[in-house]
Amino acid sequence: MAKYLVIVESPAKVKTIKKFLGKNYEVTASNGHVRDMPKSQLGFDAENNFEPKYITIRGKGDILAKLRKEVKKAEKIYLATDPDREGEAISWHLSKALKLEDKKVYRISFNEITQNAVKASLKQPREVDMDLVDAQQARRMLDRMVGYKISPLLWAKVKRGLSAGRVQSVTLRLICDREEEINAFIPEEYWTLDAKLNIPREKRPLLAKFHGNTNGKMSISSKQEVDKIKDELKAAEYKVAEVKKGERVKKAPLPFTTSTLQQEASKVLNFSIQKTMRLAQQLYEGVDVKGQGTVGLITYLRTDSVRISEEADAAAREYITGAYGENYVAESTGEKKNSGKIQDAHEAIRPSDITRTPALVKDSLSRDQFRLYQLIWKRFAASRMSNAVYETTSVKIAAGDYRFHVSASRISFDGFMSVYTNDEDEKAENNVLLKSIDENTVLTLLEYDEKQHFTQPPAHYTEASLVKTLEELGIGRPSTYSPTITTLLGRRYVVKESKNLYVTELGEVVNSIMKESFPSIVDEHFTANMESLLDKVEEGAINWKTVVSNFYPDLQEAVEIAEKELEKVQIEDEVTDVICEECGRNMVVKYGPHGKFLACPGFPDCRNTKPYLEKTGIKCPNCQKEVVIKKTKKGRKYYGCENNPECEFMSWQKPSEKKCPKCGGYMVEKGNKLACADEKCGYRE
Repeated sequence: MAKYLVIVESPAKVKTIKKFLGKNYEVTASNGHVRDMPKSQLGFDAENNFEPKYITIRGKGDILAKLRKEVKKAEKIYLATDPDREGEAISWHLSKALKLEDKKVYRISFNEITQNAVKASLKQPREVDMDLVDAQQARRMLDRMVGYKISPLLWAKVKRGLSAGRVQSVTLRLICDREEEINAFIPEEYWTLDAKLNIPREKRPLLAKFHGNTNGKMSISSKQEVDKIKDELKAAEYKVAEVKKGERVKKAPLPFTTSTLQQEASKVLNFSIQKTMRLAQQLYEGVDVKGQGTVGLITYLRTDSVRISEEADAAAREYITGAYGENYVAESTGEKKNSGKIQDAHEAIRPSDITRTPALVKDSLSRDQFRLYQLIWKRFAASRMSNAVYETTSVKIAAGDYRFHVSASRISFDGFMSVYTNDEDEKAENNVLLKSIDENTVLTLLEYDEKQHFTQPPAHYTEASLVKTLEELGIGRPSTYSPTITTLLGRRYVVKESKNLYVTELGEVVNSIMKESFPSIVDEHFTANMESLLDKVEEGAINWKTVVSNFYPDLQEAVEIAEKELEKVQIEDEVTDVICEECGRNMVVKYGPHGKFLACPGFPDCRNTKPYLEKTGIKCPNCQKEVVIKKTKKGRKYYGCENNPECEFMSWQKPSEKKCPKCGGYMVEKGNKLACADEKCGYRE
C-alpha cells in the first residue's frame, strides 16, 4: 500500500509524476484552489485587522473528502503545487482545509516535470513559505477591494455586469490613451530621394539614398525641396567619397520569459496570448511521447527570469558542440542583470531536455503544440550559441555639395542564426555591387526615384505589444497578462480586429469614470509601485497587512465620494421618433453588451429591436444625407452614411461640415484640430 501522498494542482500531472515515483507513492490532484473568500461578500474584516474569511469553493467538497481519505492512509504528505505565489497559497490552503497540523507535511516544488527534477525535490522538502503566501493573500485582497468596491458603482451608474480591476483598469486606460493619441495625430509630409547609379561592367544599378549635404544629414519635407535639390544636382558628378568596411555583431537572443514567449508566439505563430498559455501549460504538464511515455516537455511557464540552471546550460553546450561544432557554442551566457521588477525564483522557459528535438516529438504533438515547442526549443538552443557576425560595407557618394549613402551587410558567421531567425534579421542588399566599389569607381546617374511619404500615427496596441508595455511599466506579473486581456475582451471594453485592439464605447465610458473618480487606481506608477510592495512582502521585508490597511481607507473614501458625485451615464429609455412597425409605439434606446440599440417599449409583448444609428447633424460629403455613428461587428465605432448601402461613405474620424480650402475635399476632427481627410493634401487648421 502507498505510504506517501503527493498532492499536485492539475490532474494532467498525476499520471506523469506517478510514473516517476513508483508504488510507494500515491499521487492525486486538488484541481487548483480549494478555498477562497466568499463570492457574495468582500471576504475580510476591515474592523478586525483585515482578517480574511475563507470558505470551501463550491464544487470542491467531493475533492476535499477524497483527499481526506488519502491523508488518513499516508505516513507523509508532500504538497507539490506550482512553484509560484499562487501554488504556495494553494499548498497553505490545502494544509488548512485538510487539517494537516499534526501530520508529517512537506512542501516540494520543481521547475520541470521530469524524473530527475521530481526525485530531487523529494530530497529537498521544506515548509510552506508564508512570505509567498502572504504576498498572494495581499494581492487577492487588493484585487477584491478594487473589484468589489468599484464594480457595484459601475453597475449603478452605467449597467450591470461591468467590472473594474486593479490591473484591468490601468490596462484599459493604456489602450484608451493610445486611441486618443491616434485620433489626434496629424500626419507630416516627408520625401525620400534615391539615385540609381550605373557602375562599369555591372548589370544591376546601384541604389544610393539621399543623406544630406557637406554639413550633415538633411530631411526633405516637400516636392519643392526635392525639385530644388535635383536642380542643383544637374551638373554634379557622382564620385565615391569614402568606402568603409567593418564588422557588426548580432547578439544571441535570451531564452524566453512568459512575456517574451507571448509576444513572439503572437508575432511568429499568430497565437493569442490565451492560446499560447494554454498550449504551454499542456507542454509543461506532460505529453504522451511515443516510446517515452508521458513527459513534461518544457519548464514552468510563468516566469520573468532569463536564468538557466547550470545542468541545463552544460547539457545545451554539449548538444550544440555535437550538432553544430565547438565554434557555435557561446563563450558566456550573456544574461542581463535582473531589474528590480523581476522575480528570479524560476528559470527561463526552456525544453526540459534539449536532446528531445522538435523533429523527435513531432508525431506525438498536435500541430499547434509542435509549433510552440519548436519555437521554445530553437530560442533556448540559440541562447547558448555564439553571436552572428556580419561584414558591413558603407559607401559615401559625393555629388556637388550633397551626399548619398549606400550600405550593405553580409553574414560572415551565422552563429545562433543557424537555428533561430526572425523577420527583423536584415536582408543583405547590394552585396555583389559593393564588393566591386572603391574610391576610383566611376559612377553615372541613370535616374532619380523620388517618393512622397507621411508620418504614421502610433500603432494600435496588439496583444503582444500590450504585454510588452505592461512588462516595461511593471504592471501585473506573468500570470496576470493573459486573464487581464481576456477580461477586457470578454466585457467588450475592447475588441480585437486583425490583431489590433480597439476601445468600444463601453470601454470609453468605464475608463472616463475610473479616471475621474479613481485616478490613483488607473495610474500606471501607482499600480507598478503596488507590485513592488507585493514583491517586498514576498521577500519578508514588509508585513502584508500593512500594505492592505494603507490602501483600503483611501479607496473607501473615493468610492463614497463617487457614489454621491458621479452622474448616471445611462439615460433611462431615451424615446426616439422611430416608430415600431409591429405595434406603432415610439422605439426607445437601450444599452446592451454591444452598445446602444433600439427596442420597442412594449416588451415582452412586442420584441422588435433595431440597430441604433446616432445622428451627428453632419451632411454626408458624398450624397448630402445624414452621417450617423455606426459600429463594426466587433463594436468599434465609425462614421457612415444613413443611406448605406446605396452610399458607401465611411470614416474612422468624425467628419466636419467644413470643406478643405486647399483641395475641396471633406475635413475630419483630429483631437482639437481639423485636417483634410486626404493625407496627400495634408491641409490642417
